[in-house]
Amino acid sequence: MRLPYPHFQVNYKLYPGTGGSDGLELAGMIERIATETGGTFVLTPQLPDVRLLARETELPVIAPAVDPVDPGRGMGKILPETLSDGGAVGAVINHAENRDTIADIQRKVERCRDAGLDAIVCVDSVEAGRAVAPFDPDQFLFERPDDIGGQAPITQTHPERVKAFLDMRDANAPETAVRIGGGITSATDVSRAFDLGVDAVGAASAIATAENPGSVLRAIGAAVAEQ
Repeated sequence: MRLPYPHFQVNYKLYPGTGGSDGLELAGMIERIATETGGTFVLTPQLPDVRLLARETELPVIAPAVDPVDPGRGMGKILPETLSDGGAVGAVINHAENRDTIADIQRKVERCRDAGLDAIVCVDSVEAGRAVAPFDPDQFLFERPDDIGGQAPITQTHPERVKAFLDMRDANAPETAVRIGGGITSATDVSRAFDLGVDAVGAASAIATAENPGSVLRAIGAAVAEQ
């Protein structure tokens, strides 16, 4: 496991202002806020910028995607070893916006392990988590698709589901960290998630579309530093 815990993950997705030099500028601001607040941040930039952000900042960088492939033929595929060489410390698997089959999830976790990458597997239910727990991913990202981009995270609307998921993790994959996402918009949401017992929290639109992302991130950084 290469990712530090606890942390707050900032997911760039494809939002305007998060690619290339703009994405690097945002990363620089996040890095300064991490230093100011003492909170740990992790970045998931757009795929072509993984190497850039890993080289130009000290922040841990996660690739937003990876493929279950080996070196050789595979035009257009994303090789785990290339991500690792580019400075990524992990890769996202089975995101709600980029689904995988169970077979591909297993193979991707294995290939990430081969390449020295943390395997972050996204799941939307206790049952889905239980199904992939035997693969021993490094992290579960537990979020419901309906919450993504919303204003009400599961930690607020259904905290009992978070507790049930953590119970499942403890019983089936005790070495796997749990991150919560979907609808996280504030430092209060972040603190509530940690109070429930998760290891990390993350968001995308709450940062990328904020009028003053620095203000939001400073409050979140302080909340992470308190853990």
